[in-house]
Amino acid sequence: MDNTKEYLFEFKGYNFERSLVKMHIVRSADDFEIRDDHVFIVTYPKSGTVWTQQILSLIYFEGHRNRTEDIKTIDRAPFFEYNNHNLDFTKIPSPQIFSSHLPYYLVPKGLKNKKAKILYIYRNPKDVLVSFFHFSNWVARLKPSDTFENFMEMFLDGQVVGSRWFDHIKWYEHRHDFNILFMSYEDMKKDLRSAVLKICRFLEKQLSEEVVDTVVNQATFQNMKTNPQANYHDIIKYEIGTRSDKGHFLRKGTIGDWKHHFTVEQNERFDQIFQRETKDIPLKFIWDINEE
Repeated sequence: MDNTKEYLFEFKGYNFERSLVKMHIVRSADDFEIRDDHVFIVTYPKSGTVWTQQILSLIYFEGHRNRTEDIKTIDRAPFFEYNNHNLDFTKIPSPQIFSSHLPYYLVPKGLKNKKAKILYIYRNPKDVLVSFFHFSNWVARLKPSDTFENFMEMFLDGQVVGSRWFDHIKWYEHRHDFNILFMSYEDMKKDLRSAVLKICRFLEKQLSEEVVDTVVNQATFQNMKTNPQANYHDIIKYEIGTRSDKGHFLRKGTIGDWKHHFTVEQNERFDQIFQRETKDIPLKFIWDINEE
């Protein structure tokens, strides 16, 4: 029996996590007032959202960098459509950062005035698939899969939170409608300092060398994994729920983990679909840590 609908809520061709989404926010998104200093982190799930929340929190808030303020990244850069802690968005002082997995056609219309900024982080979809597979089997509110093959079918069919990756990456085709910067997860992984500087330029934030060093240091995977403000451990464990105590929101954060999961046949099939679906999207994809 297919129980996908227990986990997913479909709206205008896009799948949300049924028990967490705040549909009143999604339905009224067009009327949401966008400020000129709003920044939206947009990602497909499992593509570096939480990492980018930490990077932007460190760039914007001194109290986050020096740990004088005990505010988690989920409240510094709340999820627009999920608003996990029911924040009153109108009362959050500037600068205001949001995170979102929304497709281009569901975000607030005000983002098209091109003053507010969007940072779109994309990751090679094979690693996204692997990360999503493990995450779905660990988190209680997502549909588990008994085999990797089964999850791959769900992923390719878009029967997951976020729908089809190949549809979400079409943000790129609508880039001229927005003030948007596309960043590759893999480029960030390979040279975090350069990525932070590029993000700062886009956000028009001037930081001293010393502050940039602090941002880069605190945004490394290992430092985030042990930082309760940034690692989502308590949120997943106590607010969302897991199927076992074994597991971490920040699992590996590597490039190329797909090689330990895909069979040759699965890889060839995925490559065919990828080539067909992304032929008009000239973004650079890195599949292996050793690629230049």
